[in-house]
Amino acid sequence: MKISFFVTCLTDNVLPTVGIKSVQLLEKLGCTVYFNPKQTCCGQPLANSGYVEKARKSMQTLIDALLEDDCEYIVAPSGSCVLQVKEFPRLFQGDAVWKSKAKHLADKSYEITDFIVNILNIEDVGAVLNGRAAYHPSCHMSRMLGVKEPPYQLLKNVQGLELVSFKGQDKCCGFGGTFSVTMADLSGAMVAEKVRNINDADVDYLIGADGACLMNIQGRIRREGFNIKVLHVVEALMTA
Repeated sequence: MKISFFVTCLTDNVLPTVGIKSVQLLEKLGCTVYFNPKQTCCGQPLANSGYVEKARKSMQTLIDALLEDDCEYIVAPSGSCVLQVKEFPRLFQGDAVWKSKAKHLADKSYEITDFIVNILNIEDVGAVLNGRAAYHPSCHMSRMLGVKEPPYQLLKNVQGLELVSFKGQDKCCGFGGTFSVTMADLSGAMVAEKVRNINDADVDYLIGADGACLMNIQGRIRREGFNIKVLHVVEALMTA
């Protein structure tokens, strides 16, 4: 199966190991992975801040880059960025050419756990990770993209890993993109509550599928001095 890998800005610039592990995982599962270096930001920060027109050039560049290799699927390690791609047809409403290209891209785009479970039909990737773990369901991925069960299905089959729930598990971590800047005090209070609840669950790991949320939560865990390791789901799935 031919895959075009959409690395996303945060993965490329801040969490490169997640990108590497994602490609390795897809290849392990039998996919041929292409990476087009022409890809750029999906435009989400600008679009979500109301600057849709300014985001169009970036979105158009990404559309052309991800469609250039004519792969069967587009896969990314971020539900938030995939959600933005799914929004492209609406954002190009009124432009017949770009709306058509945007829909073609959106129809082929998947968050990585969703792709593994629902397209490859795999729920056990052969991972081994000993310890107790809590999973943080990020807002964009679970509430808006609708990808809820695939991460759990994969993590439940990681040998040696005990998944535990925690108080306020479904609550936002407080990141929310520019929300964490414009409403810093409220954002800080939200992530502080989230981290306290995670720590109270007595876990070794906090696992999630969106890098921005994990970066936010990890920062608070470090400031609190808690001994909890933060992993992206692909990092957990590539343990052995």
